[in-house]
Amino acid sequence: MMVTTNIARSLLLGAAALWALAGSASAEESLNIYTTREPGLIKPVLDEFTKETGIKVNTIFINNGLEERVRTEGENSPADLILTVDIGRLQAAKDYGVTQPVKSEALEKVIPAAYRDPEGHWFGIALRGRVVYASKERVKQNKITYEELADPKWKGKVCIRSGQHLYNISLIAAMIAHKGEAKAEEWLKGVKANLAKKPSGGDREQAKDILAGVCDIGIGNTYYVSLMLNGKDEEQKKWGEAINVILPTFEGGGTHVNVSGLALAKHAPNKANAMKFMEYMVSDASQQIHAELNSEYPVKAGSKIHPTIASFGELKADNVPIAEIAKLRKKASELVDKVGFDQ
Repeated sequence: MMVTTNIARSLLLGAAALWALAGSASAEESLNIYTTREPGLIKPVLDEFTKETGIKVNTIFINNGLEERVRTEGENSPADLILTVDIGRLQAAKDYGVTQPVKSEALEKVIPAAYRDPEGHWFGIALRGRVVYASKERVKQNKITYEELADPKWKGKVCIRSGQHLYNISLIAAMIAHKGEAKAEEWLKGVKANLAKKPSGGDREQAKDILAGVCDIGIGNTYYVSLMLNGKDEEQKKWGEAINVILPTFEGGGTHVNVSGLALAKHAPNKANAMKFMEYMVSDASQQIHAELNSEYPVKAGSKIHPTIASFGELKADNVPIAEIAKLRKKASELVDKVGFDQ
């Protein structure tokens, strides 16, 4: 009981600190964002927003437990916006009851219905593809389906991070949406049978293992390849240079995508400013800055794509709504355990 009390107290003190910061200059308009995104990945966007509107942006970086924190803070929470990645985290915020619905013509005009909550609780502002990393030396084909990952020809040649990681849960949920639970289970068993090693590491480590000859193909997000190739870590550049990116598709569908997104906090004290920021995030300028910084696909049609990401080829995104995938994530997680995928 004492531990729980101390945790709750620390969370509330943290919220109070942000509230004090936000209110330190009473004449200054402000906005408070709780985010799971690294500060350096969003600061240029925030700076441009402040420059354009005069609204000061305060951020709290919370890698894990963001939804729990906002719920613990309750009506006293200073959070105006939740900025996070993956449909799982966006849906969790809604399920935890810490968001409120938004009606915005500006958002609805730019963001396709497939990438926003039908009830307006969250909005995708950028996309990332869940793709195949293929050895330049050992894999000659340049097309593949997700279904083919279970083909015995890849036995002992596939690397992947934990099946329970939120990125893979979304992919498995998408497979359920396409094939049904029974066929998705058989597919997952087939992928497990093809693994070169126990699922581990992050997406970058799959490229590392391909370079080392541990496996021939891996599963990862598009933006990691750009980060490896364009970063300062020379070792990671070698990992990125060892692979080709193949944009896989579902049979009869497209490439699985996930989103980075925004949600308006339930008790947002600066709701008007929050709405301005949400609509700013689908402006031409913001979409360009955000895509460049994060190596993600802009959600706004016609926006320029990061050169490295564009080099992978044309993205033909799958047409299953992200909200439908969110509903199937629990079943996907259960399948991972049922087939012993991570064992």
